[in-house]
Amino acid sequence: MQRVCIPDYEYRERIARAAKLVREKGLDVMVVSSTESDYANARYFSGFWPLFERAGVAISATGDAALMVGPESKIFAADFAKIDKIFVLKEFRESADPAYPELHADKFADVFRAIGVHGENIKIGLGSYVECTLPIFEGLRNDFPKAEIVKCNDIMVELRKIKSENELACIQEGFRIIEKATDAVIAALHPGVTELQMVGVAQKVIYEEGAEYEGLPMYVFSEASTSHAISRSSYREIKKGDIVQLNLSAKIDGYSPAIGLPVIMGKLEGERRRVVEFCHEAHKWTCDQIKAGRIASDIAKDFLKLYQDNGFADNYVYGPCHGTGMIEVEAPWMETISDYPLETNMTFQVDTFISGKGFGCRWEKGIVVKENGIHSMTDYLEKNGLIELDF
Repeated sequence: MQRVCIPDYEYRERIARAAKLVREKGLDVMVVSSTESDYANARYFSGFWPLFERAGVAISATGDAALMVGPESKIFAADFAKIDKIFVLKEFRESADPAYPELHADKFADVFRAIGVHGENIKIGLGSYVECTLPIFEGLRNDFPKAEIVKCNDIMVELRKIKSENELACIQEGFRIIEKATDAVIAALHPGVTELQMVGVAQKVIYEEGAEYEGLPMYVFSEASTSHAISRSSYREIKKGDIVQLNLSAKIDGYSPAIGLPVIMGKLEGERRRVVEFCHEAHKWTCDQIKAGRIASDIAKDFLKLYQDNGFADNYVYGPCHGTGMIEVEAPWMETISDYPLETNMTFQVDTFISGKGFGCRWEKGIVVKENGIHSMTDYLEKNGLIELDF
């Protein structure tokens, strides 16, 4: 099987582009950090995805970089990482908070010296502000008490918002696999199976087809839990007449697209049909609005108005799109305050959710922004429409 992945040279290019932005912002060094669940920024530069512990990358204004890992990951990181300089810091330990009393750990000062950052009165940028744990922040402050530490998430948004051809290839491969997994789950659906059993069907397919992991914690919801914007599958048995919500995903070399759609265990009628069909129409409406040059907030404001004008203001939770790539939900979001213009090769999940009385649904797929519209990375929703199974 030919593996779709990010080539080594692209990691070096990313570090060079980051260093340029670090210089432009007047920083001496940028530090990004990652957890197992939100691994993206450290993996973006290093290819390394931590397990249990945290990981980080430091990039100097001159373009040198080092990977920082927890006490148990030195050999693991050396085998996987695309960065040669690797340091072990207690600040990147796991959440069980072991002390490692025998360990002679590195310090941030050691890391910075190795990448050419010297002095005490330096300016440190935090490129992963949300993922920067308190031990990491305290470690930076203790080693550099005279440093100015600032938030610079915008550097990472700038770097990650436009996808390269290799990144797009990884995302596209993910959609190929998700389509197969969705077919398998729909074929296996019948009254009496549990939500979790259906997740297992999807997991089997994505690994057999070459995914490295789930792109998100995949879910199959039914009935009342379909009203949850975020939830987990359960042991509930699916019944005839249920609305079943699928959101399945596959991770390809760190990239995590998803497909979401409702499946009806029978015939959908009445108010439930009106809500689900409106959500589908809102999804298609959004796809028609997107093209390079449009201001994101204009689309989001009109999307909200669409809900309001059709009597669904109370059913609105968020929308209409969020960025996607290494994490299935990543910056930038498309919200009513998003004043940025859409650019060619930005990638979004068109994520259309509605929460009704005791039920809800989501239609979701990935798209690439183009000059005159979108490139849809899957036509699964268009080919299948509203799926009503006959029992």
